[in-house]
Amino acid sequence: MKAMKDNPVTREAENHTFTEIVDQVRRRLLQGAGGATLLSFFASPAAALARSLDDPGTTVSSLLAAFPRSIPTHSHDYVTVMDGYVVRAILPWGDPLLDFSASWRPDASASAEEQARQIGDNHDGMHFFPFGPNVYDQGLLALNHEYTNYEYLFGKEYTEPWTREKAMKAINAHGVSIVHLQRDGQSGWRPVIPSRYNRRITGDTPMVLTGPAAGHPLLRTSADPTGTQVRGTLNNCANGFTPWGTYLTCEENFNGYFGGGSTDPLHQRYGIGKDNGYRWYEVIERFDLRREPNEPNRFGWVVEIDPFDPQSTPKKRTALGRFKHENAAVTIAPDGRVVVYMGDDERYEYLYRFVSHGRYDPGNPAANRDLLDSGDLYVARFTADPTPDGQRFRGQWILLDKERNPLLAAEARLPTQADVLIHARLAGDVVGATKMDRPEWVAIHPHRREVYVTLTNNNRRKASEVDAANPRAENLWGQILRWQENGGDPRVDEFSWDLFVLAGNPLVYPRGDARAGSAAITKDNLFNSPDGLGFDAAGRLWILTDGSYSNAGPYQGMGNNQMLVADPDAGLIRRFLVGPSGCEITGLTWSNDGRTMFVNVQHPGEAEGHPRAPALPAGQDLATYLAAHPTAFSEWPHSQFRELGGGRPRSATLVIERADGAPVFAAR
Repeated sequence: MKAMKDNPVTREAENHTFTEIVDQVRRRLLQGAGGATLLSFFASPAAALARSLDDPGTTVSSLLAAFPRSIPTHSHDYVTVMDGYVVRAILPWGDPLLDFSASWRPDASASAEEQARQIGDNHDGMHFFPFGPNVYDQGLLALNHEYTNYEYLFGKEYTEPWTREKAMKAINAHGVSIVHLQRDGQSGWRPVIPSRYNRRITGDTPMVLTGPAAGHPLLRTSADPTGTQVRGTLNNCANGFTPWGTYLTCEENFNGYFGGGSTDPLHQRYGIGKDNGYRWYEVIERFDLRREPNEPNRFGWVVEIDPFDPQSTPKKRTALGRFKHENAAVTIAPDGRVVVYMGDDERYEYLYRFVSHGRYDPGNPAANRDLLDSGDLYVARFTADPTPDGQRFRGQWILLDKERNPLLAAEARLPTQADVLIHARLAGDVVGATKMDRPEWVAIHPHRREVYVTLTNNNRRKASEVDAANPRAENLWGQILRWQENGGDPRVDEFSWDLFVLAGNPLVYPRGDARAGSAAITKDNLFNSPDGLGFDAAGRLWILTDGSYSNAGPYQGMGNNQMLVADPDAGLIRRFLVGPSGCEITGLTWSNDGRTMFVNVQHPGEAEGHPRAPALPAGQDLATYLAAHPTAFSEWPHSQFRELGGGRPRSATLVIERADGAPVFAAR
């Protein structure tokens, strides 16, 4: 199912791509802005420019004092971390959550009903909610489950015969887990079972649609003629959290769950109609587009959950727009309005911003609960126009409002504001938003209003799009972009932007070739496909990757997916962690005392393209082989952490701490 991250391009508009904008910048700088400005834009800051390919990366940085040197890459089936830190794994897929009657079964024979009471599969974004500001040893971990790997989920039977029971097991492996965690001096962090807080929210859990699009005819089905009552949340990728203590889970590649065919161009704009192998529509009517053509419109939203109230109903907030959401980064503007930044994770899609109409009241938590139901949605346009100081370039947030934007007012395919929100991609097309290279996680600097976004990659880049910033017919490595609204006010529509880093491979391509990456990339920290992103309290930027682990060709020397830590001011990057075979490293959060960092390992054991993938018997495909031989490629985490049950690879959450017990980021 990893192919769901590689969906076909569904763009309609001929808007400018970000590559074209960068090429305009390059030509303008070459024509008159001077070499120093050119270097400052297309490379990393001056401290990093002086380093050579052979420099081990020990340039002084006070922010990175606890991380003096990158660890090496590898392609093995275990996790490695920087010296001085210890790691263990908890909460693997299939472990009991609500009670011990639904325990892990190594042969994958657990029923759909049991899966609904177990930890879900393919962990992704998460957030730790302490029980109070001075409570350091207990809290709730809200944890996303993005999708499933059928070759491991069903065991030897794999998919045949295909049944409703199997489809429901897959549905129940999706969604969110709310886990009560407790730390003690002997065993460290562990789940509290039973606990009234523990909860599984699955692809079948009742929830409601709220906000401007709720009740619209496009959201009504035969089972829900009101257009407000939805069953389930799907493809829960990354996340966000609010100052009033709720969790935001984001629905990403929802299109692959629906089948039966569709000729609706507005469906096709989201890739709906092409079956991605889940086959739910064969046995469950609501996923069959021929019977319920509106059901897909009820997915692709940001869902707000109260982790402390297990009886609460999750709410899909339609004011934030419908697209393939990666995460939702929340900040509060100076006047108290709530601002949410979001990326649409597909090639040539857009960056969005939401600004609430209401204001956050820190003294009245109940008054904040529906702030995400009313506000303005914007989409980003990047230009090649320099700022007055010549150090950055200009951009603009374009309002997606049917009444106040003349382009949308004239668009017959979007007759109401609800249609604009349901078909946010089409609205972005109409107003001329900039097409980006898979915008994924967005992170906000904790000490200044500067925002970063990972642009993971774009393997469909045309040869005509080659330029100095992305001088490759395919952007295989990705980059991280940053911007800041004018005056540091996130409500303002004008912003300035530049590139923080271009990933690449200086082992394969010579320095000066953009495929080698910008100057911050050396042989000691090279990586591809930045995906997860987050700041710690001190202002360090953490980068998590979800890219090729072939360790060959353009990816030579990169090994398995990894996590890096960066000083965004000095432009220095260190590799902190390398994951096991076939995984993605994703999701990060911290305990409120700073002593623990939680990081997720998703889909260990996805063997396709890995240098250690098993040799197959003639005529057998990899998934079928692994279903019959589930430990042939990986048995992580059991292979490294023997206390966890094995039998097949399992996603799990890493607990990372300092060996000396000090806060994770303390100087050594």
